[in-house]
Amino acid sequence: MIQGIDDCTTLANGVEMPWLGLGVFRASEGGEVEQAIQWAIERGYRSIDTATVYENEEGVGEGVRRGGVPRDELFITTKVWNSDQGYDSTLKAFDASLERLGMEYVDLYLIHWPVAGKFKNTWRALEEIYGSGKAKAIGVSNFLVPHLEDLLADAKVVPMVNQVEFHPYLVQPELLAFCDEHDIRVEAWSPIMKGRAAKEPTLTKLAAKYGKSAVQLVLRWDLQHEVVTIPKSVHRDRIAENADIFDFEISNDDMEAIDGLDRGERFGPDPNNFDF
Repeated sequence: MIQGIDDCTTLANGVEMPWLGLGVFRASEGGEVEQAIQWAIERGYRSIDTATVYENEEGVGEGVRRGGVPRDELFITTKVWNSDQGYDSTLKAFDASLERLGMEYVDLYLIHWPVAGKFKNTWRALEEIYGSGKAKAIGVSNFLVPHLEDLLADAKVVPMVNQVEFHPYLVQPELLAFCDEHDIRVEAWSPIMKGRAAKEPTLTKLAAKYGKSAVQLVLRWDLQHEVVTIPKSVHRDRIAENADIFDFEISNDDMEAIDGLDRGERFGPDPNNFDF
């Protein structure tokens, strides 16, 4: 059982990654994201997930520096955006991310989306970055099984993480099984279904049984599926509430009931059909 916010999963290369982190998608550059990170660090979070396209890497770096925790105790993730994909352009984009963050390395660097015709060359760049030690781990985001199979056919390094949309309406058991088989840690974005978790009757009923909110129930469900989760918030009380999930365990029957909500519904873009 994952017992606390300090608990980590060990990635395939031996790097430790916290099970729970703070996502900063749509957190405004400057004061908003900086304050959210400081509140999160104060509450015990040690993992922060950003991306080039979020346009808040500078604020993330500043928030981390103001958080008062040594850099080597934190786990920082960022991602290469689609317009920067390709071998040479990815290397340049990564250096630009480091400069904005004000850091000498990141803990995890991801390909944000599987851009057809580009993600293999992008991965070659990530392998070089990984070899340089400037990214402690590398991975992908929004890759489905066919994308992973295509990538693995030529990859020298297997992705350590696959960050995907994952929630009770989109469980994707085949993808989970494939990643488990290849020792790729799944990480959930949009875990609370863009706020819809709080309105799902099954979730609210089960949450009441455990004395928790529907959001807390879903975040705990993620962890019991051994899926890293990074709920986004810029509100101090919500950041604290999202971390208050380590004092209960969902029963097997209730885990199955939540799994049973799966209907293959996405709230974000389809990795097989996107145009950005």
